[in-house]
Formats: sequence, C-alpha cells, structure tokens
Amino acid sequence: MIGAIIGDIIGSRFEFNNHRSKEFELFDDDCEATDDSIMTLAIAKAIMETDKAKAPSDKAEVPSDKAKAPSASGFERDSDYYTLLSKMTVKYMQEIGRQYPRCGYGGSFARWVINDDPKPYNSYGNGAAMRISPAGYTARTEDEAIRLSESITRVTHNHPEGIKGAEATATAIFMARRGSTIQEIRDRIDSSYYPMDFTTDEIRDTYAFNETCQDTVPQAITAFLESTSFEDAIRIAISIGGDSDTVAAITGSIAEAFYGVPKDIRNKALEYLNDDLRAIYDEWSVFAAKENTPHKFKR
Repeated sequence: MIGAIIGDIIGSRFEFNNHRSKEFELFDDDCEATDDSIMTLAIAKAIMETDKAKAPSDKAEVPSDKAKAPSASGFERDSDYYTLLSKMTVKYMQEIGRQYPRCGYGGSFARWVINDDPKPYNSYGNGAAMRISPAGYTARTEDEAIRLSESITRVTHNHPEGIKGAEATATAIFMARRGSTIQEIRDRIDSSYYPMDFTTDEIRDTYAFNETCQDTVPQAITAFLESTSFEDAIRIAISIGGDSDTVAAITGSIAEAFYGVPKDIRNKALEYLNDDLRAIYDEWSVFAAKENTPHKFKR
C-alpha cells in the first residue's frame, strides 16, 4: 500500500494547485500525508486486527481441504470474517481518524469520523477508492478482493458507484499482483467497470477537480495503464490535474503492484509519516509479506 501513500504525499501540494506536466520534483517541504494515507493505514490496521481476531488457536485443527483460499493466518475468510471486518473498519477509521482532524476530510466523512453511531451515508466519493489498496494486496483470490473491498467500503460509501470505484481499484491491484499484463487489466476494467476509451493527453487540458469515484477512478487507472514505471505512473497521474493527491494515490496503489516501488522513493515517502503511522506501516509490511505470492513475472 506504500504506492497509495506515495501518490498521496506527492500529490498533496497539487490538489488545489494543479500541475499539468510530468516535470516536477517528486517531494518538497510542502508535501504531507493527507487523509488518503491516514485512512489507507486505518484500513490496513482493520484487516490485520480482523485476521488476529479470527485466527484459530490451533492451526493444526484447520481442515486442509477448504474450498476457498485461507489467509496467511491459516483460516478461511468466511461470512463471519467479513462482518467483523466491517466492524473493525469503523473502529480503526474512527480511532485513527480522530487523531488527525485537519488532514483533509470531506465534510460528510469528517462528521462520520466523530459520530458515536456512524452510519453509511450513500456516498460515491473517491475516498472509497483511495484507501482500498490493502484489500487488493491481502486478497488471495479475485473474489476475495471484491468481498474485502465491499465489506470495507459499505460502512461509509454504500452508493453503488462508491462500491464500484473501490472494487475496480482492488481488482486492478489484485490482477497486477498476480502478473496480469497492462492489456489484461485494461480489458477487465473496460468490460466490468468503466469505459477505457480515452487517453490522458485527451483529457489533460480539461479535466477538472472532481471528488466522485466515477470521475476519478477511470482517470487514475488510465494513468497507470499508460505508464512505463512506478515513477512514470505517478508523474502521469499528477499531470492530468483534478483531485491530484487522490488520483495519484489510486494510480500509485496499482503501479506498486505491477512495478514495485524504487527504494529511494519508498524511503523518502516514509519520512512524512509520524511514529504512530509508521508503526502501522511496518506492521503491515510484515503481514503483507506473508499474504503475497510470486508474480507470473515481475516487470
């Protein structure tokens, strides 16, 4: 999920001051981790804590003939798991989110974070997609990626477009992790989620700030589809303008899965996380390493 965090940090200074070019310094003093990074880490924490809660005390008792792939903790993610995950998502988005009240939340989400009885509010905002990358990285099957995405997203963004935006992102990440080609990812998104019938060059001059999934996710995925490296993907995402930190977070989450992340870029981005956020990232790095399986190929 570091790809989403990197995209958010690099894009943070361009959100309301769009830069319509691929030429810029990746990091500077005006960069910061915004709500995109903080909520991505909250989702990671929710997944890890759900796995801990559902892990069997004796792994030897877990049947070896489960029809569905188990998690790294040695158990199947069943309906009870997904119910608990939704509860953990609420718990950690609120618990972590309340520590950062000025990190850039939208109005409805800001009220949700502090509500003692939080309910989904029929949102189709792009926040659904910018924070979903941990689901794409921990899933063992495409169906599991979709179920994880839906269980996480529905606690706030229960509008069909919100669910779709998160699912499309998680699916693209899962496919990239498992070695799908750019053309295969393009075809899947085009057939199941959004028309991939435009280029970034065609929209760069007119694409405006937009906080909806349906006008952010396709553009972010297209930025990845046109890229030749992780850094190039981030630069393309920034160059189209719009909600720059969120566009780049979504693009970066997919690009990480496909290309990996250069060590120098990773290390620089981690400097923008405080100790508490870095601790969650470090815990996730160990957890995710257990979940991941080898690519068919590594670009």
